[in-house]
Parts: sequence; structure tokens; C-alpha cells
Amino acid sequence: MKVKSENTPNEWRRDEYTISTAKARIDFAFVHDFLSRSYWANNIPFETVRRSIENSLCFGLYEAEEQIGFARVITDSATFAYLCDVFVIETHRGRGLSKWLMETIHAHPNLQNLRRWMLATKDAHGLYRQFGFTPLDAPAIFMQRHAPDVYLLKNSDD
Repeated sequence: MKVKSENTPNEWRRDEYTISTAKARIDFAFVHDFLSRSYWANNIPFETVRRSIENSLCFGLYEAEEQIGFARVITDSATFAYLCDVFVIETHRGRGLSKWLMETIHAHPNLQNLRRWMLATKDAHGLYRQFGFTPLDAPAIFMQRHAPDVYLLKNSDD
């Protein structure tokens, strides 16, 4: 049995913008800078961001060669996907880019016919509702191990 892989990056263009899954294009310092100041990954070490990118299906959003956004999908490409670290920098918001980024992610060939998608958001419910995301039907069946201060611990991986 042949397993489909992400060996060949995909690329989509709209006007002066490009979305690419090519990890070689990702500006790790840019992504780290944004995430380390975000409410969901505040103070995240650079090494943690690097490992997360290397082990996920990533979507970089670019204007010409400058990275202006990012999204990451943790998936087995068969049954489950967790969407995270989605952002477009403030100077490029209001142009429909986050919606285009979501459309592109959902159209990716490795993310078709999955049984479950999940994400967590504090402030983008309206965007995600447009793509079929809803509150959990049965939150009582889900469990978590949550360590919100892990990036502040002295033995962090930075």
C-alpha cells in the first residue's frame, strides 16, 4: 500500500498573494515572533516552534516573498486534523486573506474526508463557523491535559 505524503509542496496564488505548503519558504523567526506574543502561545520557545513546524502540515501566506500569515494542521491525513496557529498580520487583515487561507486548507488533498477537525479559539468563531466548525456536541466526552504556563517553566526547551 502506498502512503500519500507531503513531499511535493502545493502552492496557490491570488493577486499578489501566495499560499504555500513549502516548509523551505517559512520564515521561522517571523512565525516565532508572532506566536510568542499571541494569547495561545505566549512566550513559546523558538525550538518548540521549529519542531511544531517540522512535524505538521503548514500553510505560509506571502505577499511576494514576505511572509504575512501562517496556519498549521496536525493530522494523520486519514481521520483527524487539529487546526492551530492561524494568523494574518494586522496590516493585511480585512482583505479576505484568512478566509482564503481557510478555503485553501480545507481543499488540501491530504485533508479530505477526515472524520473530525478540531481547533481552539478565543476570538475567531465567526471565521471558523463559515467552514463548518461548531461548539463541541458532547464536551463531556473530551478530555485534555493543559499546561498553560509550560513556556514559562525554568526547564523549557529554549
